[in-house]
Order: sequence, then C-alpha cells, then structure tokens
Amino acid sequence: MATSEIKSTPSPSGMAHQHSRQDRVENSDPLSTTTRRKKLGIYFAESDERRTSIGGGYVGGTTPVNIRGKPITDLSKTGGWIAAFFIFGNEMAERMAYFGLSVNMVAFMFYVMHRPFTSSANAVNNFLGISQASSVLGGFLADAYLGRYWTIAIFATIYLAGLTGITLCATIKTLTPDQTNCDQISLLLGSCEQAKSWQMAYLYVFLYITGFGAAGIRPCVSSFGADQFDERSKNYKTLLDRFFNFFYLSVTVGAIVAFTMVVYIQMKHGWASAFGSLAIAMGISNLVFFVGTPLYRHRLPGGSPLTRVAQVLVAAARKRNAPFSSSDYVGLYELPGKRSAIKGSEKITHTDDFRCLDKAALQLKEDGGNPSPWRLCTVTQVEEVKILIKLLPVTACTIMLSLILTEFLTLSVQQAYTLNTHMGQLKLPVTCMPVFPGLSIFLILSLYYSTFVPLSRRLTGHPHGASQLQRVGIGLAVSILSVAWAGVFERYRRKYAIKHGYEVIFLLPMPGLSAYWLLIQYCLIGIAEVFCIVGLLEFLYQEAPDAMRSIGSAYAAVAGGLGCFAATILNNIVDSATGNVKEGQPSWLSQNINSGRFDYLYWLLTAMSVINFFVFLYCAQKYKYRARPGLQTEPSLENIPEEVRKPDQAES
Repeated sequence: MATSEIKSTPSPSGMAHQHSRQDRVENSDPLSTTTRRKKLGIYFAESDERRTSIGGGYVGGTTPVNIRGKPITDLSKTGGWIAAFFIFGNEMAERMAYFGLSVNMVAFMFYVMHRPFTSSANAVNNFLGISQASSVLGGFLADAYLGRYWTIAIFATIYLAGLTGITLCATIKTLTPDQTNCDQISLLLGSCEQAKSWQMAYLYVFLYITGFGAAGIRPCVSSFGADQFDERSKNYKTLLDRFFNFFYLSVTVGAIVAFTMVVYIQMKHGWASAFGSLAIAMGISNLVFFVGTPLYRHRLPGGSPLTRVAQVLVAAARKRNAPFSSSDYVGLYELPGKRSAIKGSEKITHTDDFRCLDKAALQLKEDGGNPSPWRLCTVTQVEEVKILIKLLPVTACTIMLSLILTEFLTLSVQQAYTLNTHMGQLKLPVTCMPVFPGLSIFLILSLYYSTFVPLSRRLTGHPHGASQLQRVGIGLAVSILSVAWAGVFERYRRKYAIKHGYEVIFLLPMPGLSAYWLLIQYCLIGIAEVFCIVGLLEFLYQEAPDAMRSIGSAYAAVAGGLGCFAATILNNIVDSATGNVKEGQPSWLSQNINSGRFDYLYWLLTAMSVINFFVFLYCAQKYKYRARPGLQTEPSLENIPEEVRKPDQAES
C-alpha cells in the first residue's frame, strides 16, 4: 500500500528538530499516534550523505544503456520489436533443444544405453528439474554482475558444448554398449548388454552441462526481451502483454519442431543426426543472437541481490528490539529525490507489509552519519526483500501445473504405445504425441487477441481481458479439467485392454482404440499453459524489483524444476506404497500399464490440483499489485479499501 510521505532532513540538527516536532504531536493526540504508527511511511528520512558498498545513488536506474554501459541517446535506433525478434529466435532454438532432449532422451537411454524405462524416465525428470531449479544461478549472475546479455552469451556457449558432447555419445560406438542381438524382446527382458558405468558417466556429464547452459539462459531471455520496450511509453502495458504472448509462441514453435522434425530425423537417420540437428540449431541461434547486438537495450546489473537480502535480514535482526517510538528514533532511511542506492533500480514506495523488516531501515541517532549497510538499509532495499517474499506463494502454486506436465510427458506416452496412432493412411510415431499440446498452444495464442480478449473484456472490464493473476488462475483451473479427463479416459482404456485380451501384451497397439482420445487432455493442458505460464512470466517481470528481474523470472523456472522433482518423488512414493513384489501385487505405475492403475494416479493429481487451486485463490486475493510511479498498475483481486483511494494518502 503506497502511503508514504517523505520528509527531508538535510542535517542531523534538522532531523532532531523534526523528531521533536513529532514528539509534541504524538503526545498531544494519542489517536494520531496510533494511526501514524500503522502508516510507517510518514517516518521517512532522507540524507545526501549515504554511501554504501554497492555505490552511490543512481538517477533513472531503469534507463536503458548500450553494451558499454553508457546511456542511449537515441532510443529509436534500438530496442522494440526488431530487437525482440532476434531474442525470439534464440529462445526458439533453445526450447527446441530442450524439448528435443526431453522427448528423446528417455528412449535413447532405454533403446541404446539399455537402462530400465522407469530409471530412464526418472533420470530425465531429474535432468529437467535440476536444469530449471538451478535457473536462479543464472538470474543471480545476470542481476548481480554480468547483465542479461552476457549471461545469455556465456551460457548459450555452454549449452552448445553440452549438445555437442551428447551428439558424440550417439555417434561414437565406444561410448555406447554393444547393440548386437538386442531386439525388442531382449530389451523387455533386460538381457541386452548394460551400459558401463563410465559410459553413463560420460552421458550424464554432458547432459548436465546442457542443463547448466539452459539454466543460465532461461531466466534471462524473457526479461532481456521485455527490456527492449520503454517503460515510459503510454502503451507499455499493451506492448509487454503482447511481448510475453509472442515469447511463449516462440517457445511453442521450438517445442513443435522438437516433437516432429527432430523425431522424424531420429527415425530416418538415427540418434546421431537427431542430436546433431539440435546442436546445429543452437549454433545458428547463437550466431543470430550476436548479430542483433547493436540493436539491444541493456540494464545495469545492480550488484549482488543476495548480499542486499542478507543485509536487510541482518540489520532487521540487530534492531528487532528497537521500537518505532524510541527517543533515539530518526526515521525510516531513504535517499532523497528519485535516486536509489541500488544500481539499475528506481526507488520503491514503502509498504506496511512485513513490518518486522522495516527495522532494517530504522535510523537511530546512534547510527551516525555513515553507518554500515549491515546495520542500516534504505527503504528501497527493504522493499526489494518484501517483494521477493510476496512473490513466493503465487509462484509456488504453479508447481502443481509443472508436476502434471511432467507426468503427462512420460505417462501419456506409455498410454499412446497401447493405442492406434493412425490418422487415415498416416501413422504417427508415439514420440510425436506431445506435439499436440504445442499445436493447441499455437492455436490459442493465435486467437488470443481476436477471440479471448474481447470476450473476457466484456465480463471483467479489464483492458487486457484478465489481470495477470486471473490468467494464472484460469490456467490452474483448466489443468484440473485436463488431469481429470486423463483419469476418466485411462480407466476406459484399461478396461478395454482387459476386455479384448491385451492385458499381458501391453506394448502391442489396440487397433480399435484411437490414440487421438488423448488429444482432449493434451489440448486442455496446452490451454492451461498459455494462461498460467504466460501470465506468470508477465506477472513476475512487472512485480519483481528493477534490479532483480532475472531472479524474478527465475522464480517461474524454479517452480517448473520443483514440479519435475515433485513428480519423481510422487512416483517413488506411489510405487512403493501401492506395489508389493513379494506378493506379486503390481503398483499403480507398473511397467505393464494394463495391470497398473494410472487412472488412480491421475485422480490423485486431480484432488491435489483442486486443493492447490483454492490455495492460489487465497494467495491471489491477498496479493496487492506493486505501485509503480507513472505506470498504470494491475487491479488487485481483492477490493481496494476506500482510504487507500483518498488523495491525501497518494504517493508523493
């Protein structure tokens, strides 16, 4: 809530005079004392003498600079959609490589490295999880030291090195076990020659190098693309909304290519050609990214965000017992005017959330003229920490969607192996089935502005059809429908298999049951992704502190990684809790899908999703969008209190 009234104190004596005047007011009016203590923003104090380890004050912290860190004199020659399209190309290739590995690596480990299907799926889930969860490292480096451009450049090169190593693994026979006399039956019986430990170690090393490269790129690309648009323009909100939709469209196109063209190359020309095509695409995208360098707008890195967070926590702990009514109290500390002590950041309006953290900005007489930042922090620095905390609950609620997506990536492919994948005379490979969520995403994004926005605008009155949090909520609601339908269809598919004598021969397709019934759950999860992930990315970019936007974007990637880990953990728990090897009782996740109970797992996920959805509604209802000077903010999902709208309490 923006209720700040900044009062300047140019000298210590002036601050003492202000404090004395406040004492007289408080003593004469107890009710006024209570009110003002609730609105801590009225206690702001300013000083021109503030010097921290981070540096001095910075004017226009979000002002774009060129690659040398100098202000751009003519913005018309940089940024905008032209620069963004170079970034879209890089993201398209990176996602193509990422999804190409995720859909093919399970099969590669099973058919070439001769690993059990379950352990192969878990290994790939862990790869996906680590790759996404470690994105916070890339966000940290970008915000703290390197900037988003150099972080993308460095980690894209690492990404290319990892893909090259994987291509060599599929090319050089020494790096894989002997394939002689290893047919389909031998694979199912586990009698093929197992990969040696050093061969698996080689594959894992380059697989995780690839994941490390993706982790550095992912949190920076969307933020770097959004940086190309001017926050001061009148249609900034519209441009940003369209950018994130186009950004996710490029992600989708990369996924579609991975699920079709790369799968086709693998079937016709082998694993080496498939993985090699990913490496070539990544190399071309890196070249395109560097070609666009003169057009890019950059934002200055603001120094270590983790250090700033630690300073706030330490300073607040030191002054935890200091009351705001103390006789030594001067005010809440902030720099004067528009300046901020944090490079790359504008000042942030004080809020009354997490008041315990305001103790870090509590200036006492004993602090002196030049206190340590580990003892006294600016209000902007404190508000950074508050924002990071406030973003956590909403982001955490999207972990459930990632968990469902991860389960679909493996379980629905197993379902497809038992179904008829013919479309007329054309037979689609099972590994192509995940392309349908991508196609549904492509269709929805194409119709988003012509269909959804006008219809929803009539219902909500929102200029963009729905607020960012409303879009996330719509996505989570649709994901419930998707996983519920998956449970219904799997129950029908299993009964059909048992009735027609396919219970044992679970890898033989059933001609009478089409795999295209899976399209319903695929299309629904695609719609869920469009609303939830795109809304979340835009939400995190706009709400995150100016100097922490890469870390803000990393929140979404970390949530995705935690969803992958959660899928592995859930599968292990379900497998051990529902199966009994001694008694011959198969688990829900039995390798023989017809004797397992995938439908029970889907319904368990449905119940978990419903609970998660109501938790999200509570968090969204409580969330207040960040007030940004000069920008139109999103309306909160809760009713705005009348006193907040009073002119005398507007932000100064």
